[in-house]
Amino acid sequence: MKLNKLIFPLMIALTATLAVTGCKKGPTRMTQLYGRGQGGIGDGSGQPPTLNPGPQFPGTEPGPGTKDIPPGGGPTADWDPFMYNQDRSALAANTVHFKFDSAAVLDNEQSNISAVAAALSNQNLKLIIEGNCDERGTEEYNRSLGERRALALREALTKAGIDPLRIRTESFGKDKPVDPGHDEAAFAKNRRGDFVLCTPK
Repeated sequence: MKLNKLIFPLMIALTATLAVTGCKKGPTRMTQLYGRGQGGIGDGSGQPPTLNPGPQFPGTEPGPGTKDIPPGGGPTADWDPFMYNQDRSALAANTVHFKFDSAAVLDNEQSNISAVAAALSNQNLKLIIEGNCDERGTEEYNRSLGERRALALREALTKAGIDPLRIRTESFGKDKPVDPGHDEAAFAKNRRGDFVLCTPK
């Protein structure tokens, strides 16, 4: 009985000591992985860990800078393209090509922009611009890049005096190559904006 009376208070004291000092073992494994102040388990912020994801698409160049991205997209054309005859051949000679991973319209493409603007002098005509990319990069990234290319061409035509509400933009990413090759010559042909002339049915 005397032994039990002696051990019991010692066990209570030991338990209390462990409860007080057990939380001072140092950083948890998660804090060691993510570091403090980055938001993560064990840093007290209650936020999910913030990690540097690295390159978004390993093996490809980073996306174009903001100088390549046309402003905001502008107003949306709400006309139905299926209510028009779509002529792909009329402006096929005026296809605009882009540099790798860029949506900037090159100076040497201005003659094509002018020709398309001249074709749209008839106010009854409308236009679809299709943005395309080469096969490099992910499908999602190329959809976005193709849209930026189409928007850049619409912006160029707007500056040439064409009402942007007469122009629809679409992106096919890398889904519609004109050259199935896998070399730079094929890639250069596939980085493009196609113009589809639309006449009322």
